[in-house]
Amino acid sequence: MISEPVTLLTDYALGAVSAYLGVRLFGFSRYWALAFFALALAAFLGGTWHGLYRNDVLWKATLVCVGLASFGMVAGSAKKTLSGSPGTILVLLAGAKLLAYSGWMLFHDEFIWVIADTAAALAIVGALHLWRFNGWMLAGVAVSVLAALAQAGGLALHRHFNHNDLYHVIQIAAMLLFYRGLSEEG
Repeated sequence: MISEPVTLLTDYALGAVSAYLGVRLFGFSRYWALAFFALALAAFLGGTWHGLYRNDVLWKATLVCVGLASFGMVAGSAKKTLSGSPGTILVLLAGAKLLAYSGWMLFHDEFIWVIADTAAALAIVGALHLWRFNGWMLAGVAVSVLAALAQAGGLALHRHFNHNDLYHVIQIAAMLLFYRGLSEEG
């Protein structure tokens, strides 16, 4: 029996869109492709956890995959917008952030920590792309923030379309915006 069918479906939709866009990004932004693939895996794992099989290991893997996506976003933006040492240093700092986040999440399960980590990444991504003023990337950041606020605020449109479902649908729009911005930067 499926315990949360709409959450399973919206998570899987987010996973499918992210995986497809990740394949398309692979040729010109490997870190961003990693971000999309990691988010896709997180969405597939999270959907399975919400809908089919609740297991601590599955949930921890979901949380770590979202952190890996956050790393890919920051590292990809650093490589796209900064050259030389500053870009390399920011990639290393993103790696340190991923290690700290992953270590923290081994002992914490609350999704609010995922939102906090993602918010930090979005702030960095937004600042980097503001520097070059890529409107599509900035729109992706804004829509991702909107998604996080809906999820963290528990905003549900219907009893069968809860805050998680709304988060997934809004985040699909954000991923499309990120893809558009990245494909224009090439």
